[in-house]
Amino acid sequence: MKLDSPFFDRIRVKPDRDRRLKTDGPQCQWAGCDKPATHRAPKGRHSEGQFWSYCFDHVRAYNQSYNYFAGMPDDAVTAYQKDALTGHRPTWKMGMRGAAKTAESARTFATEGIADPFGMFEEVGGAARPDPAPARESRMIRNAERRAFESLGMEISATPEELKARFKVLVKKYHPDANGGDISTEDRLRDVIQAYNHLKNAGFC
Repeated sequence: MKLDSPFFDRIRVKPDRDRRLKTDGPQCQWAGCDKPATHRAPKGRHSEGQFWSYCFDHVRAYNQSYNYFAGMPDDAVTAYQKDALTGHRPTWKMGMRGAAKTAESARTFATEGIADPFGMFEEVGGAARPDPAPARESRMIRNAERRAFESLGMEISATPEELKARFKVLVKKYHPDANGGDISTEDRLRDVIQAYNHLKNAGFC
């Protein structure tokens, strides 16, 4: 739009609020100051929620010298800072709330058989027992070995004696001499022999 456009004079921008400095507000509470109070400053300890009204220069001077812990002994300051970590809310040691008598808790704990390797429940009579021994890892079975077990019709948990007995039964069953010279079972016999030899080389029998 050009500056000499007839539409330029029709444009008006109305702010959402009056941004001019208020001069009819409260006066600065700093001694001897008659400037308007534009900022608030906390009055300090034991006066939470209460504020002084100062001008900009005096609120800056007040903040530079403000000390919330003024007049408090060192041990009280340390205790306050420690309580501030939990928001000044009460806390209890682990195992203290809801616990019965120490002797009774110890008997209950002992009968539950809970492992406590880090001694977290000593306050209620817990004993730092070691963790239970992990379950022994079973032998890894590869796909070829699974197929060999399936060829013999046996479970993976079969013992070497069971595998050997099963192998003898299948050889007698599929051998051509046991079938009147019929060679149609030779392929099945070959699978059984290969499966047994594979398991034997892998240490299963």
